[in-house]
Amino acid sequence: MMEIRILNKSDAQLYQEVRLSALQINPEAFGSTYEREVNFSLDTVAERLETTNDKFVLGAFNENNLLVGIVTFMRESNMKTSHKGNVFGMYVAPEGRGQGVGKLLMRKLIERAKSCEGLEQIKLTVVSDNISAKKLYMSLGFKVYGVERNALKFNGLYCDEDLMVLHM
Repeated sequence: MMEIRILNKSDAQLYQEVRLSALQINPEAFGSTYEREVNFSLDTVAERLETTNDKFVLGAFNENNLLVGIVTFMRESNMKTSHKGNVFGMYVAPEGRGQGVGKLLMRKLIERAKSCEGLEQIKLTVVSDNISAKKLYMSLGFKVYGVERNALKFNGLYCDEDLMVLHM
């Protein structure tokens, strides 16, 4: 049985371990790098996990209480863009893949985001050749509205990103 819940400061160590693992296993999928985040203090990580009405980090825990998935939601703070929210840092560890963890995380994110008054859309970016992630997002109603060519550059290689949106 998978438990999906909002992470808090006391989860900082677990979150950091999964995040660093994500940056090592799938470096092409993230805008940040392992080399940048490995030096973050636990206090810095705990700050990332501070929850507000407009920002939260979800974690998926398996039956052994291991954190196997993470995803962040952050609403735009500018008055003219506050009708939009963004998904960041979606990751499911290898031991959690193929079990619907990603879908559970995203469903919970969408459900909670709907409680943000005035929120009209949720946006995300996904590396264009990450077919399984794109299928997941499309199954939840996200649609591609554009492609950013050469969005990420890692070890001299470029990755395009699909821009996706879910209208509430």
